[in-house]
Amino acid sequence: MHKEGRIDYVEVPVTDIKKAQDFLSGMFGWTFQDWGPDYSSFRDGRLDGGLRRSEVPAPATGILLVFYSDNLERDVERVKKLGATVSRDIFEFPGGRRFHFVDPAGTEFAIWSATE
Repeated sequence: MHKEGRIDYVEVPVTDIKKAQDFLSGMFGWTFQDWGPDYSSFRDGRLDGGLRRSEVPAPATGILLVFYSDNLERDVERVKKLGATVSRDIFEFPGGRRFHFVDPAGTEFAIWSATE
């Protein structure tokens, strides 16, 4: 059901759709539906979105997609194993901790965890 004013779809510009799919599938288990060579859609269980081929990755100064994790230390190692680069080590903020990384296609994301 669509709700007025709710974020309904997220589209991420990526330089290499296959690399982005491989990373997101390996990291989060996402599956994809290809719509030609320049677009692929996904559903993460709560939100629909798409990967759009772009000549340049999403700018690091743009909107940041932040994922949730119960284990940041594990996920730092997972992103590295899958070919991403940690761009900001784990740091604390009021209510939690997080780190930033750049995936193999050049897009920056973050993963956070709540403070217990």
